[in-house]
Amino acid sequence: MSETVDTSGQASDQAGANWADQAEQRVLDEALRLAPKAGWNNGLVSRALSAAGLSEAEGQLLLPEGARDLAALLSRRHDAAALARLQAFDVAALKIRQRIREGVVARLDAAQENADVLRPLAAFLAFPTNLALALRLTWESADAIWRWAGDTATDENHYSKRAILSGILISTLAVDMASGRASALSHLDARIDNVMAFEKWKAGLKPMDLASEMVSALARMRFGK
Repeated sequence: MSETVDTSGQASDQAGANWADQAEQRVLDEALRLAPKAGWNNGLVSRALSAAGLSEAEGQLLLPEGARDLAALLSRRHDAAALARLQAFDVAALKIRQRIREGVVARLDAAQENADVLRPLAAFLAFPTNLALALRLTWESADAIWRWAGDTATDENHYSKRAILSGILISTLAVDMASGRASALSHLDARIDNVMAFEKWKAGLKPMDLASEMVSALARMRFGK
């Protein structure tokens, strides 16, 4: 006689996860609509929750860190959109510099879909208490691009590549916002040229170099200069 396996608990957990994912995206959609006027702050979270038909208690469950969690949701949405765009390429047919260039451009395109919230978001991330979050999210974006590009390094090069690409990503986005796409692509090509030599990739960036570049880029994104 076979045993009956009770899967009701698993189904309940899956339903709960699906509800949370869908609710987070609804709140993010409302936040994107409100942020150009409301700014990126915890007040935005409350207004977005209300607009999405959710209570403050549900908001605490979904977004315990408030506007910081919203920023992470948006960054990861942009990462997913960039990767979806990159599926159009035969990555094996591209040289490594082409892979990185296309990866950065795809991420720029994804961010520009919500161009009207990038300045208030940059202002929020520029607070000293949010700098670590900005660095982590940019690192995640760089990691996603490198993985799409086929990087399998597990030594120190794994980290140096992501540190360098993080700097390229944030600075190129800042130029894109301040001066337009043509200037951004010129900046991107110059940055890639500067780091393609193996020894420069291997050397990487010091943590404080990346933090300094992040602060400068966020300021440029915020003020458009």
